[in-house]
Formats: sequence, structure tokens, C-alpha cells
Amino acid sequence: MDVAAGTHQLGTRSGRLLVRTGRTGLGAKAGHDLVIEVARWHGEAVVDPGDPAASSLTVEAEAGSLEVREGTGGVKPLTDSDRREIEKNIREKVLHTAEHPTIAFRSTGVEGTPESFRVHGDLTIVGVARPVTLDCRFEGDRVRGTATVTQSRWGIKPYSAFFGALKLSDDVEVRFDVGLD
Repeated sequence: MDVAAGTHQLGTRSGRLLVRTGRTGLGAKAGHDLVIEVARWHGEAVVDPGDPAASSLTVEAEAGSLEVREGTGGVKPLTDSDRREIEKNIREKVLHTAEHPTIAFRSTGVEGTPESFRVHGDLTIVGVARPVTLDCRFEGDRVRGTATVTQSRWGIKPYSAFFGALKLSDDVEVRFDVGLD
């Protein structure tokens, strides 16, 4: 595997940053599992394949740019009106984007090999920073990976409706697929 050493600019031109949600509660059948895309984000990766500990990653995302791309499950298909309402709830009730417009990740350490590595760092959501680990791998000139974000660790109350009968699961999965320039 030939991983390009150096500094790489990341963003929507080079890849995708997705959030996958699930549902729980007595009314879970009525809701949808969602795929939400971060439409505006940028970052920088410093890659040193010979010394992973010398590598680093920073990413900033515009919290108000989350867009619902897909909704599966549920009693009825997800409509455009549903998408708009979900996006409004994310901005106003979950992420409070007027007060906290940015979500940021700053690495604190990298370990492993290009085939399988972990990036440890601090994720700041709604103004609160907590540690999180990204599980990653290189596939050619692309980096793919996942992380689990437990909303309540950041003081976020998972969205609920129908007097709590339908709830968003506390854990959401963040997936990324990014090309290195």
C-alpha cells in the first residue's frame, strides 16, 4: 500500500462525512433510521506512514449544514417536508446551532498501520469537548472509517417525539470516506 506522506486538505470536494441514526422506544416503528450528510466541512490531515504518531487530523464542520439524505423504515416513506422538519429540529433542538455553529475534531494521537489505525482526539459538539476514537483504514488514496458518538456524553438529549414514545438512539455512527489530494 502506497500512502502519500504530507499534508492533505480535506472537505466536501474530497469526500463525505455521514451520520447514521437509529430509533428506539415504543413508537420506533413510526420513525425512520436516518443518513444525514454534513454538507459543509473542511480539515487537514498530516500523514506520516513511517511514524503514525507524527500524524494528525483536524476537522471542522458547520453544525447547521446537516442534510437528511435517506430515511429507512417507518410506517410511511420519508417526505421532503419530513426532511425539512428533521433538519430544523437538528439545528434548533439538538445542536443549538445559533449558539454553537461549529463541530470540531482535533486529534491527540494516532496508532496502528495504514491497513488499520486509530485516531484518538477531542470532539467538540454544542461547546463541549469529549474524547472519541476513529477506527480507520487506507484503501488506495482514500481513508475510510467510523466512530460512535453517544450524544448524552456531550449533554445532548436524544431527540424524541410522541411524548417520548419515539426516540432517537443515544448512539449515532459517524462514517467518513475521504480522498487524499
